[in-house]
Amino acid sequence: MTTTTYDIHVKGYEALIAPYAIKEEIPLTPQATETVIKGRQTIQNIIDGKDRRMMAIVGPCSIHDSTAALEYAERLLDINEKVKNTLLLVMRVYFEKPRTNVGWKGLINDPFMDGSCDIQEGLRLARKLLRDIVHMGMPVATEILEPITPQYIAGLISWAAIGARTTESQTHREMASGLSMPVGFKNHTNGDLDIALNAMQAACAPQTFLGIDQQGVSCVVRTTGNPYGHLVLRGGEHPNYDPVSIAEATGKLDAKKLPKAIVVDCSHGNSGKKFQGQAFVWKSVLSQRIEGNESLVGMMLESNLKEGSQKLTEDLSCLKYGVSITDECISWETTEQLLLLANERLSAEG
Repeated sequence: MTTTTYDIHVKGYEALIAPYAIKEEIPLTPQATETVIKGRQTIQNIIDGKDRRMMAIVGPCSIHDSTAALEYAERLLDINEKVKNTLLLVMRVYFEKPRTNVGWKGLINDPFMDGSCDIQEGLRLARKLLRDIVHMGMPVATEILEPITPQYIAGLISWAAIGARTTESQTHREMASGLSMPVGFKNHTNGDLDIALNAMQAACAPQTFLGIDQQGVSCVVRTTGNPYGHLVLRGGEHPNYDPVSIAEATGKLDAKKLPKAIVVDCSHGNSGKKFQGQAFVWKSVLSQRIEGNESLVGMMLESNLKEGSQKLTEDLSCLKYGVSITDECISWETTEQLLLLANERLSAEG
């Protein structure tokens, strides 16, 4: 009979590289720093209504191929010159994937997609890719899932999301209160808005919780609160991008004296998880904004070089280049069409 009362199901521990060490190994360039700071300030201005452009957060559901991600970033930069007067483009660069049961958890957790879960290398790959993209001049967005991850990559992020499965988590609300960028909270997978509104209230307040510092040492973290939490509508049991749903959300935000700034996720529950539905949601939200709904400050697209998705198989050589291995994405061609359409219609409104 064992007398041990701890680590019964733990195979072992591996010391993690300290945040300061990986930052010294993969530092920000002056150009990258400028991109991050300018991106954050512009997003804050959009949320505050000082900048009337709409935010467009577009990019792959998840990143599994750095080469394809960099090609996507280059294309996004090219089209930015055509739409920059009406849209703030922010690239989705998502490395962490929440799972209902099991599955690939993303590039940070399993960068080689073989179950080896080399998190040390995943953090390096993620930070390097983010650094390269923001150095190009493209601000980036990501979902924060693991509460330790921000110490390694948050300094490169201009917009962060707390997902539908974690918005209700006290840990993530506390973490968001200390993040340095605007944070979007998604409604619950069943469509409930209240957990996101409660999360916004918690995140804007000072919090005290356990975390790690730049040396990787466990510590007590004390925050000032994040004033730029806002609502992201991603659908649920039913879509919630229609005018009635938007009005309901705006009313609830107003009642709680929270920022009446709404980002609509054109994928997930709003598109029925089918990539073909994203364009319809995009056009609907765009029309509502043009008709005068100033609370609609942004939209999200799950977009890749090529449309659809593919299964992750053991033989990685079988994977098609530029195709998602998680949620279905629209193609680059469709993305370009939607961005240009938005620019045309918003320009006409202005």
